[in-house]
Amino acid sequence: MDKFESHKKGSDADTKAPHFRELVIKASEELSPRPALAGSTVRGTDGASCAKVESNMKDSDAGSQTASFTGLRCAGLGGAPCAIYFDNSSTSFPKPPQVAEAVFNAINEMGVPNRSVYPIAINASRMIYLARKSTAELFNAPDISSVAFTSGATESLNTAINGLLTSADHVITTVTEHNSVLRPLYRLGCELSFIPCDSQGNLILDGVKKFIKSKTKAIVVNHISNVTGIAADVSYISTLCRENGLYFIMDCAQSAGSIPIDSSIADVICFTGHKALFGPQGTGGIITAKNLPINPLKVGGTGHNSFDIHHPADMPDRLEAGVQNCHGISGFLAGIEFIKKVSVTKIVEKKLMLTKRFTDGVSQLKNVKLYGDFSRKIRGAVVSLLVDGYTSGELSEILWEKYNIATRPGIHCAPLMHKALNTEKTGLTRFSFSFFNTAGEIDYAIKALSEI
Repeated sequence: MDKFESHKKGSDADTKAPHFRELVIKASEELSPRPALAGSTVRGTDGASCAKVESNMKDSDAGSQTASFTGLRCAGLGGAPCAIYFDNSSTSFPKPPQVAEAVFNAINEMGVPNRSVYPIAINASRMIYLARKSTAELFNAPDISSVAFTSGATESLNTAINGLLTSADHVITTVTEHNSVLRPLYRLGCELSFIPCDSQGNLILDGVKKFIKSKTKAIVVNHISNVTGIAADVSYISTLCRENGLYFIMDCAQSAGSIPIDSSIADVICFTGHKALFGPQGTGGIITAKNLPINPLKVGGTGHNSFDIHHPADMPDRLEAGVQNCHGISGFLAGIEFIKKVSVTKIVEKKLMLTKRFTDGVSQLKNVKLYGDFSRKIRGAVVSLLVDGYTSGELSEILWEKYNIATRPGIHCAPLMHKALNTEKTGLTRFSFSFFNTAGEIDYAIKALSEI
């Protein structure tokens, strides 16, 4: 491990991230073979070696869909050695093949929606309608007009926070939040109260009522932590909000597509398309309760009422200024249709199985510390850990350089969560699993960790 010693001087795990990205680029340029894992033959630079990894995919509920990813995984980064991707909380990879196909078709067959009647304009309008309808069905939204498309959860959360709250308000949020919630709240300048968590990352909800005051306007909570994978008790928070006349804004960046969500549980559901929903990056949306007086983050053209100096008040136009991302939304629609075909239930079962297999194996390693509560039945497929003697950046670097395992090191844009876990100096190495990962890949990762 001498080659990694020079990197141990830094203490801030986030400083390792740029170097980690450089390593990925370096791997694609050098295309150098990786050392084999002791006692294993699953690594390699050719299709034959990769086939040994792919043979483990028979345990997948996806069946033939999973097997179709063999070529994509073997191609890797420009033909780089076969890699195991455990960074699905950042963005899901690989996507179902129909996602890329849908984007390709949209680029070649779609114009601007809701503006005219020629064929490619009609194609775009029809697709946007179908995407809105499919999204509403997935989230059990009663009205498809309550669904507005955005560039992702960050834009959706900025829209909700800036559109419903002012600096004069008091807002309750949690220490588990992502910066896509924290930074908009900080910039708004409103008074904040933070729901704490225990040493495992479970929110302590017993004292939430004492935070509520006369000027409290909303509670903003992430559904699933992107650090621990723990799901918040949103039913309790929803009831509390309704009893006290508060807005409930829910960040579903990690939960949408991972666990069932009924949009009626919150006033605002914010989600991204490129994670568990399998869509392209730059897609996502916001689902609002009926007649919610949310001010738009952006105003502009909508294709109708052009002489009105005011932006349309009706949803979804209220929150959709400008031309929708038809190419991206086409892929997003294909991702949702894939999920509905397989079923969220099967996806949840598979991902929880992989998570349990990983935590059961890693918990036997004396030099590895897991962070989170893995007794929870409802959770995300996220496992964060540290190995004694290494920062998260160093560990992720070793996993990639020696074992071709892609993970996410650092603070994960969740600074208060890491302060609560006392990992702000080391960060954590996060493993996040997809429906397309396999039991064989999990076992390989456990063996890799045992050698470090």
